[in-house]
Amino acid sequence: MTQPHTPPTLEGPTTRAGGAIVPVLAFAGIVVAVMQTLLVPVIKDLPQLLDTSPGNATWVLTSTLLSGAVATPIMGRLGDLYGKRRMLLASLSVMVVGALISGFTSALVPMIVGRTLQGVAMGAIPLGIGLMRDELPRERLASAMALMSSSIGVGGGLALPLAAAVAQNTDWHVLFFAAAGLGVLSIVLTLVAVPETKTRAEGSFDYAGALGLSLGLVLFLLPITKGSDWGWTSATTLGLFAASAVVLLLWGVLELRIAAPLVDLRTTARREVLLTNLASIMVGVSFYVVSLVLPQLLQLPSATGYGLGQSMVVAGLCVAPLGLTMMFTAPVYARISAKYGPKSTLILGLLIIAIGYGAGLGLMSAAWQTVVVSVVLGAGIGLAYSSLPALIVGAVDPSETGAANGLNTLMRSIGTSMSSAVIGMVLANTANEVGGVAIPTMHGFRVSFLIATGAVAVGLVLALFLPGRRPARTLRASGEGGAGEADVVSGEGRGVLASR
Repeated sequence: MTQPHTPPTLEGPTTRAGGAIVPVLAFAGIVVAVMQTLLVPVIKDLPQLLDTSPGNATWVLTSTLLSGAVATPIMGRLGDLYGKRRMLLASLSVMVVGALISGFTSALVPMIVGRTLQGVAMGAIPLGIGLMRDELPRERLASAMALMSSSIGVGGGLALPLAAAVAQNTDWHVLFFAAAGLGVLSIVLTLVAVPETKTRAEGSFDYAGALGLSLGLVLFLLPITKGSDWGWTSATTLGLFAASAVVLLLWGVLELRIAAPLVDLRTTARREVLLTNLASIMVGVSFYVVSLVLPQLLQLPSATGYGLGQSMVVAGLCVAPLGLTMMFTAPVYARISAKYGPKSTLILGLLIIAIGYGAGLGLMSAAWQTVVVSVVLGAGIGLAYSSLPALIVGAVDPSETGAANGLNTLMRSIGTSMSSAVIGMVLANTANEVGGVAIPTMHGFRVSFLIATGAVAVGLVLALFLPGRRPARTLRASGEGGAGEADVVSGEGRGVLASR
């Protein structure tokens, strides 16, 4: 249940929020995304660094993924209820504490605890999108949300070369101290530049729903991330999948029966919301494939006959254009979406991703070719990611923005998790063993690109069934100081606020 929303005026938000709100929130999103790829350059060394087995070392990455998936919809709902800026600051603070814990330890259990806390910060992405919707005038909203949504890829892409340089030249714990410093800077900038929104949802926090969703997600994502180690047909893997289905089914029944659920499943079942979330999974799959394949291809020795023999830092620099292109795509998205709508922009983005992976099947023989593939894929993924929050925002009540975008961000995370599991299995099953070491093959890389192309094709079909443009509708709403008129422009998922 939500209370009537008071749309901000064109003048009001600009005066209160100022020009810094967009870069500050986007910076927070980039800082949060860095946590996801922070340890990629040292993955292969983690067992030695933590004095543990390779199986145990994977929990350092899995814990961040699980906590991020759980925290994203929960923090979004808490932001709707108690203030998005407040929850954003809480998310960043938890991340800083987690980074410091990891920075001061080389033991497995404290490291996992620290990494779990770092994953909580993923809730900052939907919170930032919600703040932008509440505070920005319509002419700035499209490009701002696009930049915030793309910050996941931007942060992940930029972190790779920087983390590689740090890991290669200094103690690996410096990675965590640097992340903590970025988190503190983001907190300070948020306190200075970002106002708290007055938009609130009614009701209380759904603790039972939060517990049920958390348990269901963990039971679902755990076998996805660990299935290759446990065996996809093992009793543990199949049992956890079955348990997740039961828990999520019971959770859904509970959510439908309470007045103020954690996730409004009736809203989620709307055609535009459901199809957008399903398409988000496919975009997440396609995004993570390139992040898994190209760094390995670049770093494999040239003696293999197809490896490009580059250092860890050079490999990171070759993949970095993926994130940079996503960042520069945001203003382009705003222009295209303003003319054709976010549905058309999503379709265009998916087509460009398909072109990028199709070209990538033949562009794997030189480092410069991987840069070209990264640029093309970055443009497509940037357009697709930018379209998702606009489609969600246009389909839900303003007081549900945080929770709805939290669920959408969760769908992307599920996509990346599925991508990691499937591509990891493909590369392992197609690898050649040389001197007791499994070496990925070119065949495995190409099959991975074909899987990404298939995911994009599914996403494209889903996008085609999204609702088309609808005529604008005018609402009457009470503003500060009296009644005012607010135009809510609804078309292909667009929901933007005009002046009173």
